[in-house]
Amino acid sequence: MIEFLVAAAAVVGVGWLVRRKQRQRLAAGSPDGIPCMARHPAGAGRWRMGRVFTGPGAPCWVPRRGEPVPLPGGRATGVRAPSVKEGISINPGSRIVACTYGSGADGSGADGAGGGTIEIAVMPLDLRELLEAVPPSGAEPG
Repeated sequence: MIEFLVAAAAVVGVGWLVRRKQRQRLAAGSPDGIPCMARHPAGAGRWRMGRVFTGPGAPCWVPRRGEPVPLPGGRATGVRAPSVKEGISINPGSRIVACTYGSGADGSGADGAGGGTIEIAVMPLDLRELLEAVPPSGAEPG
């Protein structure tokens, strides 16, 4: 019985530390971007570590190695939990946000150049911040 109490106290302590770190990052203005893993294009390739930066202008996913991927007119088309197979590559507790983006004047990619899809996996505490940067497709811009 004592082991269960010690384990529960450890879980509560780790949860408190994680939330504290996330609150400190948000209070500091999030200069380091949103830590995530992404798959570009969506459904293909491998998950790569990086960060989504939400500065002035369009958000941008910057992988740890490689070229940044700007997300002009980015819209979240869905949020889901990872599958069992994806849970091996990324944290199974994360949430995957499927996004579309375009390079047209309205961000729709109607001009046929540069539009694409990307899947971004973030931890649940960072999900709200990511959805503010890349709003759902039904939300009004502004």
